Amino acid sequence: MVAGTDQRPNVVLIITHDTGRHLGCYGQPVETPNLDRLAEEGIRFDGHFCVAAQCSPSRGALMTGRWPHCNGLMGLAPRWTYHPGERTLAQRLAAAGYETVLFGLQHEGRDPHRLGYARAETALAASGFRYADAASDPGRTLAGQAAEWIRHRQGERARPYLLVIGLAETHRPWNRPEYDSEAAAEVVVPAYLPDDPRVRAELARFQGAVRLADQAVGEVLRAVDSGSDRDRTLVVFTVDHGIAFPRAKGMSYDPGLATALLMRWPGHIRARTVSSELLCNVDVLPTILEAAGIEVAGEIQGRSFFQLLIGGTHIGRDDFFFEMTWHDRYNPHRGVRTRRYKYIRNFGSLPLVFLPGDIYNSPSGETVREAYYASERPEEELYDLERDPLEQRNLTGATEHAGLLARLRAQVTQWMEDTHDPLLRGPVEPPPAARAEARPGT
Repeated sequence: MVAGTDQRPNVVLIITHDTGRHLGCYGQPVETPNLDRLAEEGIRFDGHFCVAAQCSPSRGALMTGRWPHCNGLMGLAPRWTYHPGERTLAQRLAAAGYETVLFGLQHEGRDPHRLGYARAETALAASGFRYADAASDPGRTLAGQAAEWIRHRQGERARPYLLVIGLAETHRPWNRPEYDSEAAAEVVVPAYLPDDPRVRAELARFQGAVRLADQAVGEVLRAVDSGSDRDRTLVVFTVDHGIAFPRAKGMSYDPGLATALLMRWPGHIRARTVSSELLCNVDVLPTILEAAGIEVAGEIQGRSFFQLLIGGTHIGRDDFFFEMTWHDRYNPHRGVRTRRYKYIRNFGSLPLVFLPGDIYNSPSGETVREAYYASERPEEELYDLERDPLEQRNLTGATEHAGLLARLRAQVTQWMEDTHDPLLRGPVEPPPAARAEARPGT
């Protein structure tokens, strides 16, 4: 391709931690004006879900377009790693001539250069998935650094770029002073959580972190909008999984799987578009590849929804699979979600509701810990999401749903067999690094 004529889009991918869909543009009672503007200027996906309600496996699915048990990232990095030969979004775009840059954190491995980034500015993520404590207002500082890079790059049309910006917001702990901006008495407690003063206090600080994340996104958007590259830049905002509260992060109920996805690409994506199509985050990579004119390889398990972006004919999903194997503890389950129903198969003796360490040891975790760990989870769960959106009534014993149960059970079993899921062979042992270094709270 002749220098100066490459018209492929730049890609700016912004990822936050543990935010779910807790944004103003998704109807939540928190002020997120910058993300609301991004949704207004592009497309908001109301039917987007992650395939694993935890950090590394979800991010790995996003970045490879493959299920966690297929790409190898079945637990938290760096203790778990990709299988040899796995190719990430950065690697695929780099091979196609893109400049690949990371600002902030990633949660897929120790070395971002091995993940495909030619440049990685990670000083503010020095403690792993949390900000370095010495940084003052680190989210906006990080966004400012990325924004400066974008402005410097404006107008250089010879080579497109992938810029991934990883914010530590809204991961626990919410102990930074800049998060202290909400009144606990004014928060709206989600229906799946107890309305307890401890929950309210944590929701208030969480929403303060959401506000800071939104401000960081605004800094990046202003940089993208500052020059001639605005119309040739695909901006993607997404989240790894649901919020870090009980029954959300760490569990495959909808509060753990439902995640925000916003995209803007002027001249290609129509403004003020809202899609209710059922999508999951393995679908994002093939969609970006198609937008960049790159062939979607056969090993990619996600489905491109590029035509949905540009107003073309899109054949949607009827369902998607999800999974969890290891977090800070073993929590193996697999399942499928259709537009109306959800089936979950649990493996082994598990608490009624698993709480990742950061939630288990939190004030919110204290409110439910005894109840959730006093009884075991059933082997199978079946929910009618239309009649029971909070997933409280397990229908596996209902005779009128016996046929549906058998069909979804067979569907999950077939998926596990087709993808050579190691869980079919018995309990999945953690890698040596995880056994030696296991630490709760991530």
